[in-house]
This record gives sequence, structure tokens and C-alpha cells, in this order.
Amino acid sequence: MMKLQVWGGAGEHGRSCYRIVGERCRLLLDCGVKKEERGLYPLLEPAEIPQLTAAFLSHAHEDHAMALPLLYKHGYAGEIWTTRATVRQLRKGFDGWKRFVASRGGLLPYEQEHIDAMKFRFLEDYAPPRQAFDWVPAPGEEPIRLMWGRTGHLAGSVWLRIEAEGKRVFFSGDYSRESALLEADSPESPEEKSGLSTRISDLSIVDNAYGTDDEPQASKLERLRTSILSVLERGGRTLLPLPAFGRSQDLLIWACRYLSPYPIVVERIIWQGLMDLLDDPLWLRAGSAESIRRLTQDCVNRLILVDSEEERADALRREGPCLILAPDGMLESAVSQRYLEHLAPGADHLVVLTGHASRGTRARQLLDRQLPGVRCRVMHQFYKVHQGIGDVRLMLDEAPASSVVLVHAPDTDTHEVCRILRSEGRTGLFSLTPGMEIVI
Repeated sequence: MMKLQVWGGAGEHGRSCYRIVGERCRLLLDCGVKKEERGLYPLLEPAEIPQLTAAFLSHAHEDHAMALPLLYKHGYAGEIWTTRATVRQLRKGFDGWKRFVASRGGLLPYEQEHIDAMKFRFLEDYAPPRQAFDWVPAPGEEPIRLMWGRTGHLAGSVWLRIEAEGKRVFFSGDYSRESALLEADSPESPEEKSGLSTRISDLSIVDNAYGTDDEPQASKLERLRTSILSVLERGGRTLLPLPAFGRSQDLLIWACRYLSPYPIVVERIIWQGLMDLLDDPLWLRAGSAESIRRLTQDCVNRLILVDSEEERADALRREGPCLILAPDGMLESAVSQRYLEHLAPGADHLVVLTGHASRGTRARQLLDRQLPGVRCRVMHQFYKVHQGIGDVRLMLDEAPASSVVLVHAPDTDTHEVCRILRSEGRTGLFSLTPGMEIVI
């Protein structure tokens, strides 16, 4: 018998954390936080942590990774399976999370020694994407079969297929086929695609952050382009607060292509994330590297790279319209707040939020018009880095499972998606919340 325990991430946005419990193996998928209050952490059972056979990390975003040091605080002695690109991003992630918690008057529930204690195994050292390999946790134990693929969400972001004790588990991580730059591998295994195998997974944990939303990326981007251009053409300025890694690199290249001839103020951490993609092209779609080089060269006279308060002040003193790309999509960092303070008093300016805005953050307060002195326009337009209902249908067709847990969205949204999919004849769907478990 094997079961799934939800320690976070299902029925909510954030703190992704799933424990797979077999007769002998104990596996943990992600260990993230929720950017609310002073930080909300997974429902870990400390006594169970030392018994983990292995931990896996899908990517470096805080809602999947920032609680990992708690594993080592509670006695985990093993390694975390992930990718090199993810580990490179983690340091900046921990720095940012520490600043967020401190800004709320809180304290981290772990120490620097627990961050330093983290050890990693790199999936790409064992096999390329969509190629299975066996790993023996300890001498004499049964092997665990692993496969991974790219998810199109972020450089280093992966889905996982795990086979242990006769059960197969698929974990989508955060998945999108619609990135302009990043490759997303199909979760359909090569054997199944060629007809050599018809085995389905026993459990699939599937990203459905966008619930019933089925609008394609192209439509979202056209709405975004029209709205930004209407502001720039009238002499206003537009702020895009974004995660440092992920959709920020996509939107930088998009802006170079579609928002000419207007200047683009870019924080260097976002620019560096783009350059890192050229240094690690494993994560790029075919032809994306050349597109990055060509567009950034063509756009070089429009790009204003900033990395200090003096450089920000100089950029903002320039006359005329511009687009500003700042790190931290929740507007909690000092840098993003600096730009917001600049734009807020002007009715001709625009702030566009392109992702989830957690309760209690400045992004949420801005959307709810709870910040004083804000006269600029505010727009909430998702840039697609997760799955909506149409994407879930395709994923379930490519990677069918007898039990499917939809995650990364409020339980009301997940209930509705499950209702629609059941009406179409699909079975085995679960809408869970933290603390629940199912047998698979």
C-alpha cells in the first residue's frame, strides 16, 4: 500500500509539499512556503522527517523551496534531487525570503546552518530529459526508477515520474507549454508514445493554478500590449513587478519585440537571468538562444540596466515614457516599492501585475485599492506560467492516472474544475486540502 499526504499546496496557492508513503520508501516532493502573514510553512511532521528516503525539488520559487532547511533542522540527512539551475537560484531566493519575513517582524524557523547543510543530487547528471534511470537509495534496497522533464515554467524547473514499490507517481511541478523561451517536455513517456507500453500512473499531482481559465497566451499578451502602449503613447510609464526568474525573462524579450521604440528600465538581476539562459541552453526552446541574442542587440539602445539606487534615480529622472521591469511580483521588496512610489501619484501611469497576489502583500493591497496615495492605473493580467483547465485535459491525456490530485489553486476553484472534468467522463479526480491524505 502507498498513500499521498498533503503537507501543503493542494486547495491553496503556495507551500507546495507532498509526502509519498510506501511500505519502505518515504518521498517528499517540494517543501515551500506561503507568502502570507509572516510566512506560512508546510504541515511537516518533524518525527517523520529523518525517515525520508529522498526529497525532490521541482524548482526554486519560494512557494516550492523556501521551507527546505526545515528538513535538515528536523534531522533529514539525505540529499535533495533537483537541477543545477535551480540550486544557483536558491541563494537569492533565501535572501529574499529572509527580507520578507523580517519586514513583517517575523523570524525564520530555521538558521543559516540548516541552509548550509542542504545537499543536492542533480537529475541531469543521471539522464537527459524524458529518459528513465534507476537509483538505489542504499545497498540491498530496491531501486527507485526516476524520469524528469522540463516544464517551461522557469530555467531548472522539472516534472518528475517516480516508480517505487510497484507504484508510479507523476508530479507536474509548475507547468506551462506557452513560454516564448523555455522548453516544456511532454509528460508522455517515450514507451507510451511509441505504443510499447500502456501503463498509466497510479497517482498524478497536476498543476491547475489557473482553474477554469482556458484563454491562450496570445490573447493575454495582446491585451497586455494594447494596455501598455496606450499608456506609453500618452507619455506615461508602466511598471511590471515580476519574479526575478521565470516570466520576467519572457516578458523582457517580448517587450523588446513588441513595445518599440520605448525605453525599458531593467533591474540587472532580471537581465542576468536572461544571460544565464544563454550559458545554460538546456532549458531553451530550439531557436530561443538566437532570438535572445538578436533582440537584445537590436534593443540595446533602449535598454537601461540598473543595479543601485543611484542608477534607479538616474533612470527615473529621464524624461518621457518607459517600461520598468522590477523584481518581486508581490511588490514587497524595497526595489519594487521604490518604483511603485514613483508611479503611484501619477494618473497617467500604469502598474501591471502578471501573477498571483497573496493576501496581505502590497500587490494584493494595490489591487484592492488599500494603499493610500495611489492615483495610477492598476491592471491584473496573468502571463501564463501555469495550467488552466484545457492544459489539464491535455496533460491527463498524455499522462493518464487512476488517481489525479489537482493543486496550486483555492479549493473552490479546484472543486469547479473537478466538477467540469467529471461531467466530461473523467474519473479519479481529487480536490484536497492540507492535512488530507489518500491511498493510491
